[in-house]
Amino acid sequence: MGTIIQLSRIAYSLCIIAMGIQQLAYGQIGGDFLPGVDSPGLVYHLFAYAWGVLFTLSGVAMLINWKARQVALISGGVFLVLLVLVYCPYYLFFSPDGHSLLGWSAAIEESAFVGSSFIMASSYPADTDHSGLIRWLGRLALYGRIFFGIMLVCYGMDHFVVTKFVSEMIPGWIPSHYFWTYFAGVALIGTGVAFILNIKLRLVASLFGIMIFLWFILLHIPTAMQYPTRNGGLELSRVFVSFGFAGIAFLVAASARPGAIPQPA
Repeated sequence: MGTIIQLSRIAYSLCIIAMGIQQLAYGQIGGDFLPGVDSPGLVYHLFAYAWGVLFTLSGVAMLINWKARQVALISGGVFLVLLVLVYCPYYLFFSPDGHSLLGWSAAIEESAFVGSSFIMASSYPADTDHSGLIRWLGRLALYGRIFFGIMLVCYGMDHFVVTKFVSEMIPGWIPSHYFWTYFAGVALIGTGVAFILNIKLRLVASLFGIMIFLWFILLHIPTAMQYPTRNGGLELSRVFVSFGFAGIAFLVAASARPGAIPQPA
């Protein structure tokens, strides 16, 4: 089990590093972390490069296990601030897509990064939480899987709301696109509910980790190889995210062992 935890941490750390490097390459902050800017100027690009550097360094810190718990906690706190103070107001009051579930996709994924960072932090002992902010974030981190579960439920609902759009993401060599779209939707919603309500967590998280890792291999890597620059590198981002989220799923499964990482009831 220790090996699985280590590999899972590495997967999420590599995800963060890769996305940070991608943001440096494009000179812009990914839509997963800040709503798009129509006419970015010099100040935005400088901020984007600074964000990309910090993002990459945080992933490196977690990868080499340098204050990994503290870095993950602070990352989760930053993502949470962006979710509450930037994304939610933007989609509620300013975005033309705020009326649709699909339009909220970036905010939903931001919730997943809040949860992922907190789950990552919770995989380490809390005996190094000395400062007040870190201790407060450490208590909040116990609810990381709930933030992650919200993403799963919402993305599962997308499979039924925009079925045609989702089905077109499935490679052509796989038959019965609509069947697999609905199947994945049910699986995502069920997994999200299990994460939120702590139902059969070890089994459900393990099965979800296997499923999303298969998506990483069968769906996202081939698509990114075919369309590496489409939508500002979105397909590449999906490769990194699916790999990292698979690691998070296995961390959740590991936390469900008796006497392992504490989780809220």
